[in-house]
Parts: sequence; structure tokens; C-alpha cells
Amino acid sequence: METIASFTIDHIRLLPGLYVSRKDKIGEETITTFDIRMTAPNREPVMNTTEMHTIEHLGATYLRNDPVYGAQIVYFGPMGCRTGFYLVMGGDRSSRAVWSLVKGMFEFIRDFDGEEIPGARPEQCGNYLDQNLGMAKYLANRYLSVMGEEPAEERLVYPE
Repeated sequence: METIASFTIDHIRLLPGLYVSRKDKIGEETITTFDIRMTAPNREPVMNTTEMHTIEHLGATYLRNDPVYGAQIVYFGPMGCRTGFYLVMGGDRSSRAVWSLVKGMFEFIRDFDGEEIPGARPEQCGNYLDQNLGMAKYLANRYLSVMGEEPAEERLVYPE
């Protein structure tokens, strides 16, 4: 079997960032998958499921309600290795082009002060108690701090 593209990325040199993971054609449409890497793989602790679950709920809510990009969001969810998330969007897109959207999402998570996490009721979620808003806010703020206002190129393009 062929090695899938994501396993060919040098995870030892990979930094937290926002990377184009792949672009796929489905008919005439291009689908862009982004790697939102929040921790340095194999060098920093991975995220726990509770905070990842909270980031998933808040992030998906923010993204799907975005007035510009909301209808183009295909998927937002965690990586199995617990070092980040995948964002799948309709369209041929670059990391720099969607940075403002991703930045806005993490600002929303960092600043969230609602009474309850969207979708975190037993009738809405299969594991609704598995949430950690405090750590989700901490990790969102950490990601924003690492990325800065205008991320450096090495945080937008996979290492070679």
C-alpha cells in the first residue's frame, strides 16, 4: 500500500501552525483540508480529550455560523494523535487566506463566557460531560500567542 500524504510530513520538525494538508477534486469542486496543529508533535504533551471536545464544540459552532465561510465548512474535528484539528472547506484555499477565520475561531473559544457549551446536553452529544472549558480557553490563547497577528511562513507551510 502507498503511504498516505499526511504520514510523509516530518513530524519531528513540525511546529504548531496552520497548514494546507491536502487539496482534493470532487467533480469541479476543490476541497481543502487544513492541519491546525496546536502542539509540536512528539515534543510537547498532547491535548486531553476533554479540552479537545470543548474546542470541537465551540470551534464547529463558530465556523458554521461565520457569515462569509459558514456554508463552505465541510468538517472541523480532532486529530487522532491529539496534537490538533482538521478543518475541511470547500474551495481552493491557502493557509494565509483562512488565517483570519481560524484566528477568529480561537478568539471566540478564548473569550467564550456563555452559560453552557453549545451542543453539550445529553440529547445533543454522545459524551456531553466530557468537556473542559478552562483548558480549551488556555489552549486557544496559547495557539494565538504562538501564531501571532501575522504568522511566520514556517507556521503556514509544512517543513520539507
